[in-house]
Amino acid sequence: MIKADEAKRHPRAPAMAPLERRAAIIGATRVLLLENDAMVTTRQIAEAAGIAEGTIFRVFSDKDELIHAVIDETVDPAPLERALEAVDPSDPVEIMLTATIELLQRRAIEIWRLMASVGPQFHDRVHRPMSDSPALAALFQAHHHTITVPPVEAARRLRAVTLATSHPMLVEQPITPAEITTMFLYGIARRSPC
Repeated sequence: MIKADEAKRHPRAPAMAPLERRAAIIGATRVLLLENDAMVTTRQIAEAAGIAEGTIFRVFSDKDELIHAVIDETVDPAPLERALEAVDPSDPVEIMLTATIELLQRRAIEIWRLMASVGPQFHDRVHRPMSDSPALAALFQAHHHTITVPPVEAARRLRAVTLATSHPMLVEQPITPAEITTMFLYGIARRSPC
C-alpha cells in the first residue's frame, strides 16, 4: 500500500488523450536515444515521459516498435515543410537561404545523430529516396529572377550541398549556414575586381 507522503512525491500524471500519450512517449524516447543510444530502458522512457512503464506497452508492442516510431517521426518531412513555409520569401536571397540552411542543417544532423544512436538494425527505416520539398522550391520561386536553374532543381542542389557540408561522416565540423549560403550562391572561386 502506498503511503500518503509517498503519493505526494510521485503524483499520478493526469490522463492523456491517446495521441498525446503516444507523442509524449515518442518525444521522451527521442531525447533519451540521442543521449544514451538504444540501450535506454523502457523504465527510463516511462520516467522521462511521466507515465507508468506498462503504458508504453499499451501504445507499442515492444521497444523496437517504439524506436521505429521515433525514427519515422524524425524523418517525417512535414515538420520541415512547415518550418520552411515560415521562412519569409521576401527577405533578400542571402538572408532567406541562411535561414533555410539552418533548418536543413539542423534536420540532417538530428537524423544522423538519431540513426547513429539506434544502430544498424534500424537503418532500413530511412533508406527511401528523399522527396522534393515544395516549400523549399517555393522559396526559390520567389527569387526565380536571381537563379539560373528551375526552383525545384535549386532546392535539390541546396539540400545536397547542405547535407554534404554538414554530415559528420563527411566533414570534421559542419560549415556554418552563412558559409554554405555564400558557397552555394557564389562558388569558391575568387572573384576578380570589376
